Amino acid sequence: MAKVLALLVVLRFCWAESKNLVFQPSSVIATGPRITAFLLGNITDVSLNVRAVFPSNVTGSIDPPSCAAEETQWSVTKEQVGMNALRVHLHLNKSLHLCGENETDCCPKPLCVLESLQISACVGNTAQASLLIQAKIYAHLISTNAGSDSPTVIPNQVYEPLGSCPCDLTSGTCDIRCCCDKDCSAEELKLFQSHCLTGPFGGQLPPVPDYHCSAQREDSPDWFPFLCVISPLENNPYLGLFYHGDNIITKPRPSFQMPILSAPVFNIYRQGNPIFTLDDQLFTIPQMAIGHCVYNAPVAFLENFSFTCVTLLGSCPTAFPLQTLPSDLSMKVNNGQGGDVTVEVREEIVRDLNHLLSNAVVNSDQVMVCESVTLALDYTFYWKGNQITKIILTRSVGTFILKGSVELTTRYSADFLIGEHASESNSNNPGYQVGRPIIAGIESTQTNAFSVQRTSINLWKPVRDGLCLTAEKQPVLFAENSTSGCHLLVSLQNLTQCDLLRETVASLQADLITATYVANSGNPNSETEADWVKISVLNSSNSLGDVDGSCSGIASHIHIHIWSYVTRMAEGNAQRNIHAIKVWSTLSTWTLDCGGGDVSPCSDPTEAQLFHVTSSVTFIDIPIHIGTPKTRFQINFTEYDCDRNDVCWPQMFFPLTKYYTGEPHSQSLAKGLILVFFFLAASVLGTPWRQIRQAWNSSFL
Repeated sequence: MAKVLALLVVLRFCWAESKNLVFQPSSVIATGPRITAFLLGNITDVSLNVRAVFPSNVTGSIDPPSCAAEETQWSVTKEQVGMNALRVHLHLNKSLHLCGENETDCCPKPLCVLESLQISACVGNTAQASLLIQAKIYAHLISTNAGSDSPTVIPNQVYEPLGSCPCDLTSGTCDIRCCCDKDCSAEELKLFQSHCLTGPFGGQLPPVPDYHCSAQREDSPDWFPFLCVISPLENNPYLGLFYHGDNIITKPRPSFQMPILSAPVFNIYRQGNPIFTLDDQLFTIPQMAIGHCVYNAPVAFLENFSFTCVTLLGSCPTAFPLQTLPSDLSMKVNNGQGGDVTVEVREEIVRDLNHLLSNAVVNSDQVMVCESVTLALDYTFYWKGNQITKIILTRSVGTFILKGSVELTTRYSADFLIGEHASESNSNNPGYQVGRPIIAGIESTQTNAFSVQRTSINLWKPVRDGLCLTAEKQPVLFAENSTSGCHLLVSLQNLTQCDLLRETVASLQADLITATYVANSGNPNSETEADWVKISVLNSSNSLGDVDGSCSGIASHIHIHIWSYVTRMAEGNAQRNIHAIKVWSTLSTWTLDCGGGDVSPCSDPTEAQLFHVTSSVTFIDIPIHIGTPKTRFQINFTEYDCDRNDVCWPQMFFPLTKYYTGEPHSQSLAKGLILVFFFLAASVLGTPWRQIRQAWNSSFL
């Protein structure tokens, strides 16, 4: 079947009560046998009529809309999607395969359908709106022996490449985003010319390598033209992804027969390759393509993405992807090594949907409760080598009340993490990088050997109303001081139960730091105790003097102090490690404020006030040892400083010393003596020695 480009229809029901009818979109260019549009307005007693139209040879215009029935090769159906909206479906009643012998319901030539259609929305015998459709549909090239059991022989990629346009998946049809597809016309290419598939998989050449002569820039060094590589751009290292990679040893004997090659087995994933399910179907996740949401877009191996889709709802959704079941999502995926891995579905309930719903048009006559709507599908792929080891899907669902129409924002993402756990991503190698999360861990008690399960230390991240009950957490980032907090509603009734209030606040703050260790470097080993620093927790002491309407000893502020130092320099970048970390709480006394004329909090036990719960982190640099101060001679005469000058005269005879390890000491000594011999010979036989000898001889004459 030909692919139909999805048209994003931004439906605004601002004319919902109007009597006028209008099609959205008003015109369609169709390349497939199925066409969908919307009819908006007063849809009562509306009938649809389709007919073929022809432009005038003189003016180029077409006849006005008509409600007279005509026989065509198309059938039109309608589906009500709201009180003032119809979804119109147009279907081609004709087979799209090329005609064989004695066939009638077929296409006599490759360009099967080329005509203009007009759909009229009629009330009685009066046309109220019309939709113009330009259909240009090609026949499907289907082999006559498609049902044969003969397998397709794929040539061995050791000898032949996979193809010049690997994204050309459908014969005789323009594949979307495949700019090298010869079946795409110039008009079709304009639709996605700026969204072509990149890399060899899309048939487009990858970026020019830095070592290629054509990659010379204005800031390139002077020696670049002498050392750059001149080679055709088609000869690119990325093309090795399309070869098997074996070394072929040719036999020195003539042969006029083609070698018998076995078909290669494609069961190893490479970056950019599509992921398949166990039944050899493409594994798909809703994604954004050409500015539109595509619900069955394939997922590429090791390609992270995150997209949001906005859907206009006039009624509660009933189809994928807004309505999903865990059993349908828990499928088996090919792991890339001939086995399979099952998608593990985890459910998350979203309570507050205000940030996901927008542009609501209220209609008091239409009130519906939409339950268990899928708001997000977040996939996490764990991989090792060329194999997928685990897939976790977090399915976020929520319930909301629909009054009329509303725009719903949903999220779809895929993240690829190396290893078995999500926390195995490092913060640099070897030292910490500024702005990367601090790696923390909890000591495992399942084994006798030292082992740490990775986690993070966090600060408060308030959202929306700023309350601690709805606040999120953000990880502590290396070398970035930060202070954040949230609000807690406390009433007079809460202040009469001080022990419970202290436990509640302490529990909120304890959730920020559940770890017992932090990694001293950016790439720690979970089983090496030397790579971890124990978190020192200081307990603040405060005498509890609770009185009526006041509670003391509230751990309202938690502070983290982290000491770091520079261990060494690597490629000009300082490598920083963590030396120590201390955590302590600041205790405070909470009392209701009844000033300013507002005494209701102190008289009404249920009236609440906002109290601050805060967290902060401070990084302290430990100065490195600078050694003995330099002398004035070392400061002024830098030409003798081997650390600050390319020419180092004090090390001129370094190859003759025992510290030189480039070659055996006996060889370096012999070469040095040979150089001394040549120097003496040049001095004896050179001009200065000859002048001295002439002067010596003339003194005796």
